[in-house]
Amino acid sequence: MRNKFAYGIIAICGLALAGCYGGKSATTDESSSSTKAKDNGTFNLVVQQEMPTADLSVATDTISFTALNNVYEGIYRLDKDNKPQPAGAGEKVKVSDDGKTYTVKLREDAKWSNGDPVTAKDYVFGWQRTVKPETASEYAYLFEPIENAADISAGKKAPEELGIKAVGDYELEIKLAKPTPYFDYLLAFPSFFPQNQKVVEANGKEYATKSDKSVYNGPFTLEGFDGPGTDTEWEYKKNDTYWDKDEVKLSSVKVNVVKESSTSLNLFKDGEADDVILSGELAQQNANDSAYKSFKEARTSYLEYNQRKADSPWKNENLRKAVSYAINRKSLVNQVLGDGSVVSTGLVPSGMSKNPKTDEDFAKEAGKLAPYDKEKAKEYWNKAKKELGIDKLSFELMASDTDSSKKVIEYIQGVLEDTLPGMTVKPTPVPFSVRLDRSNAGDFDVLLGGWGADYADPSSFTDLFVTGNSYNRGRWSNEEYDKLVDDSGNKDASDEEARWDDLQKANEIISKESGVAPLYQLSEAHLVNEKVKGIVHHPAGASWDYKWTYVEK
Repeated sequence: MRNKFAYGIIAICGLALAGCYGGKSATTDESSSSTKAKDNGTFNLVVQQEMPTADLSVATDTISFTALNNVYEGIYRLDKDNKPQPAGAGEKVKVSDDGKTYTVKLREDAKWSNGDPVTAKDYVFGWQRTVKPETASEYAYLFEPIENAADISAGKKAPEELGIKAVGDYELEIKLAKPTPYFDYLLAFPSFFPQNQKVVEANGKEYATKSDKSVYNGPFTLEGFDGPGTDTEWEYKKNDTYWDKDEVKLSSVKVNVVKESSTSLNLFKDGEADDVILSGELAQQNANDSAYKSFKEARTSYLEYNQRKADSPWKNENLRKAVSYAINRKSLVNQVLGDGSVVSTGLVPSGMSKNPKTDEDFAKEAGKLAPYDKEKAKEYWNKAKKELGIDKLSFELMASDTDSSKKVIEYIQGVLEDTLPGMTVKPTPVPFSVRLDRSNAGDFDVLLGGWGADYADPSSFTDLFVTGNSYNRGRWSNEEYDKLVDDSGNKDASDEEARWDDLQKANEIISKESGVAPLYQLSEAHLVNEKVKGIVHHPAGASWDYKWTYVEK
């Protein structure tokens, strides 16, 4: 990404969304619960997609970030209330009066799984590795609050000039380009975790491609991972070198990839899985089961239109609007998904951030920016055909090959072909890693994608669609939008109300132009073994934390 990072004041309001399920909270006195806990317990987890990468510097997706959050640890770790607490740090980080210098005292008992101590140099190395151009990290943009990070990623300065240095073996000094009030939350995000330089360099290109090609400093170690994007089974095994190992009750978390909800449900009923995801009719049918849980994410799913080529029909605004207006989002979430997902009113999800003056939720204040109107859809389609000089249009609609994604694109195919005569849609479900590769390469017509907040602020979404941003897969571009996002992170960064207004206007522009077509805010419907307690869920950031999980006898 090459976008400007928004440095303004944040209203961190996603906290109410965070929590744990299955009974005990993450802050419960585990000394009392440990008598009930099954020592050496195993938690059998089903996920819907393969893990695209186990490399901290290149991960961009939910599956990878959840894995990395459980096998590594940074300066901070998010607790059950989504608040950053000292983890790799031995105490709260000290911040200078001007908000630009962070002094970090690391705990001296932290070790890597090979016995090496975790030192300040590991953080310096990991951060420099992520921002340098050779790594091609799509998440390097998150480091832009740090001195010289943007210039390093652009190849204008050396990685050694990044604003982080080891003052001693267990002390870090971090220099920011501008005060960043939410920087503590970034310190708990996997991209900012340490990396063992000796192990990275010894493995070279093979680093993190398999579980034995890395070392770990988190509650668990990664085991049995045999390759990014292909392996369907891996394990998080209790890390005996972890500084807080006494708080870790599970001996292992065994992960299996199962893409069909019906198969997952059978595994759960047969006692072979403790946590599975359901969608559609199966979610609705099991909603009254005592094991049923629905978790609302700070995530928006949307359609992206590929506008990379000069002659792309998707450059036509009326065509994009025709598609957006034709989709009945209420029917989509209620009849197709049925998992607690809600209709998206715009790009930014609800329940994440609030107006600093009025306390109004961002999405509620924005209003319905992505309405359903069958007649308007036809009107825009007729205008588009006339402007493009066409009578019909055929295109592929690509998505991941999960059960729910396949049903969504099949539903969209049906409504578009019924509502817009002459439009032919070919649903194209592909494995998750293939979807990521193809979307990065621009090898698609229309894409069902989405974004989950890395931190609880609207800029986590508005930053994505600035011109030139690598996450702007379809290359939609609008100068006014770019200026508003830039102002929110620079000129208006210290003015809460002006910054909020910038972000609202940007959200309105991309929605009304259908730069992307927001569809729904994701909720995940789970069936969870009622004996499994203390799983922590974070709507923003790495989604799941199993450090405090245990299995009752």
